[in-house]
Amino acid sequence: MASQTTQVIAGFIPLLDCAVLAVACEKGFAEQEGVALKLVRETSWANIRDRIAVGHFDVAHMLAPMPIAASLNLTSLAVPMLAPMLLGLGGNAITVARSLWMEMKTEGAGIGGDPVSTGKALASVISARRVSGKPPLHFGVVHPFSGHAYELRYWLAAAGIDPDRDVEITVLAPRLMADALAAEQLDGYCVGEPWNTAAVLAGTGRIVTYKQAIWPDSPEKVLGVSKAWANENPELLSSLLRALSAAADWCALPDNSIELAELLSKREYLDVPAQSCLPALTGRMKFGREAENLVPDFLSFAGRVKAMPSVAHGKWFYDQMVRWGQVDPSDEALMLAQEIFSPDIYSDALNLPLPNNKRDVRLFDGVET
Repeated sequence: MASQTTQVIAGFIPLLDCAVLAVACEKGFAEQEGVALKLVRETSWANIRDRIAVGHFDVAHMLAPMPIAASLNLTSLAVPMLAPMLLGLGGNAITVARSLWMEMKTEGAGIGGDPVSTGKALASVISARRVSGKPPLHFGVVHPFSGHAYELRYWLAAAGIDPDRDVEITVLAPRLMADALAAEQLDGYCVGEPWNTAAVLAGTGRIVTYKQAIWPDSPEKVLGVSKAWANENPELLSSLLRALSAAADWCALPDNSIELAELLSKREYLDVPAQSCLPALTGRMKFGREAENLVPDFLSFAGRVKAMPSVAHGKWFYDQMVRWGQVDPSDEALMLAQEIFSPDIYSDALNLPLPNNKRDVRLFDGVET
């Protein structure tokens, strides 16, 4: 154990994939690397973005595309950023109101979360609603620059649904999603756990598809850090990455799932019953009132090589920003997005070799980038 520690302040949002930061702090992994990790819970991704920009946070639990958006000056209080580590893979789902699910089921939606059949069923429902003069369906996402927004849009577009014309998409804080669905203010949403399970347990929502089915083994949250802080504190950042990698390995052990659920359920973290955390942590998901679905990699944690970012990740997120009109395409912007997800800092910190093979991105519809 290190004899001296240096404080690092990290912001986080109450979601299951803040687990790596929580465990690094609570189980001593940070202290062992000489890091006094102080966690600060926030209520919105906008607050995370703004507080890291003004220096309130040294690092943050961050939506994977956010460092790119900040570095391209697409958000307020933007600063150049890096994403030197993946904090979790998967963990998101798309949940719809029970009434909408019944319409989709009539149109052939599969019950196992298959994005192809559910997308086609939703397209049929939307077409019928348009003919009958009903208003567009209203979906929620947590942030315009998020995996949630891009996964929802990709899934809709792959089914022939125009996300900008055929539906309305609203930004809402994660923990408000299930309540908005119950109040009929939303027809569906894409969010991380446990806020899909919350609607399922309340009987108001039904999970129709999920991140791992849309883009297998894709990054959901990253460790976000300003480029300036990383350049000023290279050894401290390396120590933090080693601590988080060890914590991620602890989170990945099935035998630790119950303890992890209890830790995350505490008031200072998610402030929810531990039972609502277990489905995603164990892969025993209930998509609705039917029998549970076993999805072992619904949400996965791991350190070492699995937590290493890839330039292919940065390229895919940037491509989505271009596709949906958030940024004008340029070679310089693409290069910057790829550099943000460079594996170099992480591989140096953990003394890991860089992958020899190209880590392509392959989506559920067979498209590869």
